[in-house]
Amino acid sequence: MTASKPADGPDLLVDAEIDDVPAASPTALPGGPGSRRALVYLGLCLVLIGLNLRTVFSSFAAVLPEIRSDAGLPGWAVVVLTTVPVTLLGVFAPLAPVLARRLGAERVLLGAMAVLTAGLLLRPLDTGGLIPGTGHLPALLAGTAACGAAIALCNVLLPGLVKRDFPHRLGLMGGLYTTAICASAALGAGFTYPVFAATGEWTSALWSWAVPAAVVLLLFLPVALRQRPVRHQAVSDGVNLWRSAVAWQVTVFMVLQAMMSFSVFAWLAPILRERGVDGGTAGLMVSVSIGLQMLGSLFAPALAARFRDQRAINTVVALMTGGGFALSIFGPLDVIWVWTGLLGLGQGSLTAVALTMIMLRTRDGHTAAHLSGMMQGVGYGLGSTGTLMVGQLHQATGSFTAAGVLFLVIGVLAAVFGYRAGRNRFIGG
Repeated sequence: MTASKPADGPDLLVDAEIDDVPAASPTALPGGPGSRRALVYLGLCLVLIGLNLRTVFSSFAAVLPEIRSDAGLPGWAVVVLTTVPVTLLGVFAPLAPVLARRLGAERVLLGAMAVLTAGLLLRPLDTGGLIPGTGHLPALLAGTAACGAAIALCNVLLPGLVKRDFPHRLGLMGGLYTTAICASAALGAGFTYPVFAATGEWTSALWSWAVPAAVVLLLFLPVALRQRPVRHQAVSDGVNLWRSAVAWQVTVFMVLQAMMSFSVFAWLAPILRERGVDGGTAGLMVSVSIGLQMLGSLFAPALAARFRDQRAINTVVALMTGGGFALSIFGPLDVIWVWTGLLGLGQGSLTAVALTMIMLRTRDGHTAAHLSGMMQGVGYGLGSTGTLMVGQLHQATGSFTAAGVLFLVIGVLAAVFGYRAGRNRFIGG
């Protein structure tokens, strides 16, 4: 039976600038707003930006053993490097609408891509020549932090630009944008180790990801500089989400899925390599698993929206994800492709239905935008504790077995909160 839902349907492209007065105008394009060629160029730029938003996570994981060995990273540094960028997604998310009101979303995106490119260039530098005895660690920390902050701004502002500039092609552009983000993680996982194998240097493997970021920066530069910044004010009204039980159930559901999602990017490749899988095959497995995430994210939202409530689908995909992750750690190795595939399908579906809850549990775009901000701030901020706990458990026990038990627990908790969030209710009654 069809769910009771907002008139717009389960639109995952939430506009972070929806409360701005005056309303943000469409991007100024050569030839005017109706120019087909200019729109295609803008759409290409936005999709290519999306294609750079996850490589920082999966590329580091793909060559983590080589980085630890060559750079002599202590255990605490590995934990910090896998946790900080996810934490910063939550910390910097609330700043994006504020900057957009002052400078314009396009210029903030341009600045974010510049910071991302600089962070990717900085990451592999050896600072030992400047500060004796420091090696690669300071640059790794600073570059990774810069990347996390930049990605946070893009995460928040990109969906609004897609929605604002392509209202007549929302299905196509929304699909291309979300697929590009998923593909970004798959590319980072699949191509980083082959670059390392070809060059013999993990620094070259990481530096290679600055190239596509720099290309997009140059492509987007004329678009952003064309915009005339207009000062906006935010009009805040509506439901107090922080006092809404439904909003907290959806947000905790998001936290738990984020704990597993970013742990896939940060730890799945090292988990597989510790189990005896060679670096190239491990990267391919992670890439295929993320590819299956795209398949899950394609079908899960439409399926969730067809039912009166989403309790069943939320519960099933949460258990699939937690179980798939645990089996990837201690399930039989001869069917490891099955476990990573189950994890991919589950995680893609879980992420998609968690985001779908934004629209299915709200009645209007303003409430949806505020819920999205709450979910990103709290979800990514607390979601980073997943990668933190995996790193600490591995450091304490010397293996990932305890992390497998952790993911079983997180999967069960996600099923519980997904069941609660999936009930046919709206924020504000």
